[in-house]
Amino acid sequence: MTTDPRLASMSPDELRTHMRALGYRTQNDLAGAIGVSRSAVSLWLEGKVGVPRPVAMLLRMLVAAQRRSF
Repeated sequence: MTTDPRLASMSPDELRTHMRALGYRTQNDLAGAIGVSRSAVSLWLEGKVGVPRPVAMLLRMLVAAQRRSF
């Protein structure tokens, strides 16, 4: 059985990369866009708390959609 890579957990570095790719410059920007607190984003970026799978999946899907040419 193949696991969908979009469902994997997300490292702080991957989160940072996706934030930049989507144009979120600050923790506040990302927090506001996805409806979480800035402190939650901070904990994810510091690696103190794992990025919730739904958030990781959402960010991966947004980056993938942005890369498609229409």
